[in-house]
Amino acid sequence: MRKKWVVLLGDGMGDYPMPELENRTPLEVAATPAMDYLAERGMVGMVRTIPSGMPKGSDVANLSILGYDPRRYYSGRAPLEAASLGLSLSPEEVVYRCNLVSVSCSSATSVLETGTMVDYSAGHISSREAAVLMRFLDEELGGESCRFHPGVSYRNLLLIRGGPEEVCCTPPHDIPGRPLWQNLPRGKGAEVLISLMRRSYQVLSRHPINMERQKSGKLPANLIWLWGQGREPCLPSFAGRYGLTGSIVSAVDLIKGIGKCAGLQVLEVPGATGGLDTNYEGKAEALLRSLEEVDFCFLHLEAPDEAAHNGDLHNKIHAIEQFDRRIIQKIIDGLHGCQGIAVLLLCDHLTPLAVRTHTDDPVPFLISSLEGKVSPGRRYNEAAGRGSPLCFDDGFRLMEYFLQRAPSVP
Repeated sequence: MRKKWVVLLGDGMGDYPMPELENRTPLEVAATPAMDYLAERGMVGMVRTIPSGMPKGSDVANLSILGYDPRRYYSGRAPLEAASLGLSLSPEEVVYRCNLVSVSCSSATSVLETGTMVDYSAGHISSREAAVLMRFLDEELGGESCRFHPGVSYRNLLLIRGGPEEVCCTPPHDIPGRPLWQNLPRGKGAEVLISLMRRSYQVLSRHPINMERQKSGKLPANLIWLWGQGREPCLPSFAGRYGLTGSIVSAVDLIKGIGKCAGLQVLEVPGATGGLDTNYEGKAEALLRSLEEVDFCFLHLEAPDEAAHNGDLHNKIHAIEQFDRRIIQKIIDGLHGCQGIAVLLLCDHLTPLAVRTHTDDPVPFLISSLEGKVSPGRRYNEAAGRGSPLCFDDGFRLMEYFLQRAPSVP
């Protein structure tokens, strides 16, 4: 086998030291023998994936990790998700992330003034239910200049011809339990988005799907939340930049969209959900099969980030351990005996349980060669990264370092 490069990314896996963990992080207390195996055969460092002043999201961070300077190439989160869904944007169109969310309010006629964000994902509504609701929204609120498109679960899209682009929008996962009115879109043209959000409550609250969900004790998807707007992105191909063929494995439209825009082959994995119930083994198997044909493969796991947004310590640790046992170990086993394999392991950003949202702190990374010299006791975690002299303040430079330096890792 010729040289191969593998990136393994646990979304939001990093965290702050926690008193309930004796001032350790979930990554430090989790049982991660496969990560330890890689760490003992590699080098650990820190990388700043989100430039100062830019949105603290997976969109910016993953562009950096794939070697694209987000200060140059970032055009918004929603356009990347639109690319994943194969949606073509006209030059006049602005696309928005359209979350189906759950809110509570004391007055249906003043939901945005009296409401509170209960859940940014409407209880992780199923893609089947979400598609029905999005089609209903398109019938009731859509038109020639306004198009609603279903995505995966709560992650959907809205296209508006001539829509406001410079408006400031807050991600719904940043405001759990907070009043809606304090976090509505603001700036020039914000009233267009606010009007659609307000009208969506009237449309969604009376839909049979939501009535049935409430009867069965589930959260209703009773409001849309608009954010992450932008126009169609333009990325140079990964192959053109680095001379390598590649593929990407993810359950999340955002990551798939970045892959498509970069010219990477997007691998579909049945049962990949973006949650704790995802098809871990299926993702690992897809990567191993793909490496028989391509030079580079990027695997993304969403589950740790989802647990952190929900403030769930137990499930964040569980997600990290599942990543280690069911993906990383399976890949190590599948590549056993292969020469010239290099692995980059990292998270895209911290999602600390203390704040339940993303931060722009530097994150730990690990570069490993499966046949590298063994340094017993070395681990991959935040403390190990902070203790290393290896640091990248411009995160997009890490990819070039990884491709040039690995797999000859000391």
